[in-house]
Amino acid sequence: MTASTESLQRLIAPVRYVLWDLDGPLCRLFAGHPAGEIARGLVRQIDALGLGGSLTPAERERRDPHALLLRVAALHPDGDLAGELEEWLTGQELAAVPGARPTPYADPLIRTWAAVGAVSAVTTNNAARVAAAYLDTRGLAGCFSAVYGRTRDLALMKPHPHALLRALTALDADPSRALMIGDSPSDCAAARSAGVPFLGYARNAEKAAALLAAGASPAAVVDDLSLVRTALLASGAGRAS
Repeated sequence: MTASTESLQRLIAPVRYVLWDLDGPLCRLFAGHPAGEIARGLVRQIDALGLGGSLTPAERERRDPHALLLRVAALHPDGDLAGELEEWLTGQELAAVPGARPTPYADPLIRTWAAVGAVSAVTTNNAARVAAAYLDTRGLAGCFSAVYGRTRDLALMKPHPHALLRALTALDADPSRALMIGDSPSDCAAARSAGVPFLGYARNAEKAAALLAAGASPAAVVDDLSLVRTALLASGAGRAS
């Protein structure tokens, strides 16, 4: 299932500001440094700090390091543990950048949006310096006005709209003329909270089902970013007014 060119044109037509998630729409960050291995490493870090007993058996098997990080932050909101683990995770994310795999057609779509006058920013649950490092590897830094990532206050990670709201404020952007491109239910929820239209990227049927279950419109979910570029070129969207 993927959105039609016509529905994408309607979605894109008002867009002057594009807010990108990093891992998914821009790249597979952990293609060469699997997230499951990082999650297991995070559990080992938690164990080494003497707090492994606070995780359930199911949590210890999680393959999503961000979900683990959020869980630890919720269990230990007043200590330094979450900060230490966040720094460790940032190091792992930085180590993953050289092996990151660009999402097909993401680079030409970014360059096309920049060429027609749209302003882009990254709004991610990864560390901002990780996103900046990835953009540098692709020669894309000049296409982005700002990068907003994870802060030390982990409660502000998506689905909280904090990163999106920071970007909108910095860009002096009308939310109705912005577009969030993400691949997860937390991206969809953050966009909804920020009042920003949402475009879901789903590289497989499981991702698509999760986005639809989170409330994403079937008319705004794609499995191929070349379709978005085709609609962008057809609509002439993104031209500065």
